[in-house]
Amino acid sequence: MRSEELGETLLPKRLALPIFASDPLSSVAYATQEILLVLTLGGLAYLHFTPWIAGAVVALMTVVVLSYRQVVHAYPSGGGSYEVVSRNLGPSVGLVVAASLLVDYVMTVAVSVASGVDNIISAVPELAGHRVLLALGFVAILTAMNLRGVRESGRTFAAPTYLFIGGVLIMVITGLIRYVLGDAPVAESARYGISAESGDAHLTGLALLMLVLRAFSSGCTALTGVEAISNGVPAFRKPKSKNAASTMAAMGIIAIVMFVGVTTLALVAKVHITDDACRLTGLDGSCENYTQRTVIAQIAAAVFGGEHSVGFYFIQAATALVLILAANTAFNGFPLLSSILAQHRYLPRQLHNRGDRLAFSNGILALAVVAGLLLWGYRANVTSLIHLYILGVFTSFTLSQIGMVRHWNRELRTERDPAPRRRHHTARVINALGSVVTGLVLVIVLATKFTQGAWLAVLAAITLWTMMRGIRRHYDATAAELAVTDPKDELIPPSRVLGIVLVSTIHKPTLRALSYARAFRPNLLEALTVSVDRDEAAALRERWEEYGIEVPLKIIDSPYREVTRPVVDYVRSIRRESPRDIVAVFIPEYVVGHWWENLLHNQSALWLKSRLLFTPGVMVTSVPWQLNSSERANRPTGRAPGAVRRGEPQNPRPVGSRPTTPGAG
Repeated sequence: MRSEELGETLLPKRLALPIFASDPLSSVAYATQEILLVLTLGGLAYLHFTPWIAGAVVALMTVVVLSYRQVVHAYPSGGGSYEVVSRNLGPSVGLVVAASLLVDYVMTVAVSVASGVDNIISAVPELAGHRVLLALGFVAILTAMNLRGVRESGRTFAAPTYLFIGGVLIMVITGLIRYVLGDAPVAESARYGISAESGDAHLTGLALLMLVLRAFSSGCTALTGVEAISNGVPAFRKPKSKNAASTMAAMGIIAIVMFVGVTTLALVAKVHITDDACRLTGLDGSCENYTQRTVIAQIAAAVFGGEHSVGFYFIQAATALVLILAANTAFNGFPLLSSILAQHRYLPRQLHNRGDRLAFSNGILALAVVAGLLLWGYRANVTSLIHLYILGVFTSFTLSQIGMVRHWNRELRTERDPAPRRRHHTARVINALGSVVTGLVLVIVLATKFTQGAWLAVLAAITLWTMMRGIRRHYDATAAELAVTDPKDELIPPSRVLGIVLVSTIHKPTLRALSYARAFRPNLLEALTVSVDRDEAAALRERWEEYGIEVPLKIIDSPYREVTRPVVDYVRSIRRESPRDIVAVFIPEYVVGHWWENLLHNQSALWLKSRLLFTPGVMVTSVPWQLNSSERANRPTGRAPGAVRRGEPQNPRPVGSRPTTPGAG
């Protein structure tokens, strides 16, 4: 796609919702489960805290969604939390948000895919042994689809997201109707008890508080990805801010309804789930061979009439698919944020470039590689990965809301119109409340998850922050070093140009390099060879004189059979004698058509170039000689990736066809 076609990739709200909101919508599938898994550490006695914890999560989500709607309107350029914090709290604090979000986007891919695979295994337990392979395969598929472009991936992902929403709402309504009619659904695990992890089911005081707070922090996974819409405002159709805010409101309402419905049904159906199947009491067989179904799978089986019902398989298929596709939120957010950071010189500039399909291809590939390594290292285990999750999200939540408060304070100092001032006051109150609430949650998450593995996410964010600061310093130093102060000083020509053609033997590439060097008309031109064998050097000189080559040949003895060092030392000696002269070194090289041929040729030339490039005042020129294999490799065989960007014709001429000339025939 041409750069001018970027406008055609802008998204309507119906496609933006599944692209940017699939993560918070899909987290309904495991947020309730994470709350129950923590509460059952004390046995079944503490499940009565579930409604209160779920209510706190809903209240928190409401505050965050309202707060980010203010961000969307105030900063529509797409930087989201990073831009808000950088402008209002300073670049260093903005980098804290950026590092936290980048780490969390990686975790979004890992947790979403691993959770999706879990739901597949709940439907087909025989696949449990292929967990890691399935997870890596899904990451590869997501990567390929996102490389096709944002709009194309949106069309592909829209149907599964809407099917999941519809399926969960039907399940919730059906289950609640059955409960009201006196036929409450009963989960398959309702008959099992759960023994306390520590053996003591009577927790009081601080221990009970920590258990509840830990369950709340795990339930806050329902909020992951909420900020993605604020990062993706530029991808919306006009009016961008209004459409993005409407999409965020729709996302919040749908996510809250589904989360409350699933949590209610989990309590009604008496779902009992634990992190270790051997803590279940009343099992018929061995606990080592028992695979617990996910909470949403147990609810679906209870509501729709068993594990072999059509409704059960539909919910499992839709859940697994939407969880895997939820990683698409990160596949859009990570490249966008990386592109902005690269534009600000905090990440390599390659991350700012768009690919053939106008997607940020390098960012997509980087995310896929890191997430794949994480899934492989943690064996695609959701319980292990979840502890690394959500810390970065609440760091960005808290700092962005503090930044928005400062933003509204600044606006109020200059605004005199009463109507806008009332809106600004209301927005400031919302953001102030958001900063307090999310700050408390951040403290809770850090306190309850740090020793569980969240320290690794903190370490990764600190490392990334330090690396980005170092990259910025490098780019700034390079820019200062390359800045032109006086063009006249830089345009002073050298005193002389001394040309050196490197020679190993007399053949066609050597003669071409000599001819090319002479065409430059240097002030002095000589051929240079290194003698590692006196007889070969003597034979070369005889042939040189026999052919009558007018360029003088200089032979450097190398008793230790080195080639690179004598050439480099000789070139540097010329520079020491004449610092104002330029030395132009011409190196003949073969151009080959097969990758393995590169292993057989040009190795000395590559090493020489790498050494000479570090020598000031030395210009290195490669003089290519195309072997026959390179001609075969250069024949057009069809559209290759990147053909449009390289300027190749839209419909290349098929191999063997005859060219046509205007007016011929």
